[in-house]
Amino acid sequence: MQRRKFVTTLAAGAIAASSPPVVGVGGPRTSGPFTLNYAPHFGMFKNSAGNDLVAQLEFAADRGFTAWEDNGMKGRTVEVQERIASAMTRLGMQMGVFVAHRISWQEPNLASGDTNLRDQFLREIRDSVEVAKRVNATWMTVVPGHVDLRLDIGYQTAHVVECLKRAAAILEPHGLVMVLEPLNPLNHPGMFLTKVPQAYEVCKAVDSPACKILDDLYHQQITEGNLILNIDGAWDEIAYFQIGDNPGRKEPTTGEINYRNVFRHIHTKGFEGILGMEHGNSVPGTEGEEALIAAYRSVDDF
Repeated sequence: MQRRKFVTTLAAGAIAASSPPVVGVGGPRTSGPFTLNYAPHFGMFKNSAGNDLVAQLEFAADRGFTAWEDNGMKGRTVEVQERIASAMTRLGMQMGVFVAHRISWQEPNLASGDTNLRDQFLREIRDSVEVAKRVNATWMTVVPGHVDLRLDIGYQTAHVVECLKRAAAILEPHGLVMVLEPLNPLNHPGMFLTKVPQAYEVCKAVDSPACKILDDLYHQQITEGNLILNIDGAWDEIAYFQIGDNPGRKEPTTGEINYRNVFRHIHTKGFEGILGMEHGNSVPGTEGEEALIAAYRSVDDF
């Protein structure tokens, strides 16, 4: 190659390398519904929308969000639940998860084989059916609780599967789904369920459309990584995703996870469910809320 041509080619390559990447055709959309059903939670937009719950829903819907989740929904009064459900119906928003039962963070629960603890769990699942009907929810979060160090993991797994089979029998007639959430051992040491493959094994053993996986990408980045590989491996049992970048558990683009690629992969596989935004805002105030929305726009471009 002639030197002049080589230098010209090298310069062109350097300019291309220093230029920002082209994001879609004409850049990411700045308005309209998001491609995927990202679900904020109460408090995420309180600086922009105020403290009123319905006003927060209205703000989110106006900015393109089509879903919502509320871990604490079960603890709200019937009147508030009905008000939230009415507003979401009016806004065309879909309800995501709420927590179905009291989670045991320190002592063994479902893994122990204790029939009293099992019966308490099943009572809470029955109560959750009524909440789900009231707020038009399909999914509810279940965490099997702490390990039982006195028992081999095989016995613990059998106890958990038995509890979940009984819970599935309660939920199936109503078309409801409990989603099992593996939690990372850094933030939640000692929990029975920690990995997606383990949750997959449990769901296969329960063998019910009412028992699926909640793949929290923040937790799984810490526990095992291989996010896309595990999404593919457990795909037929995953019903719900949750989001949070790592480190920090804030919105996408603030940590190490390439959420644009992960979301594109989920979208390409045909996922039409909800992705809960179970994270904080990296910047306080209205500025941070706008930055969060902009971050989701930047990773939703595919």
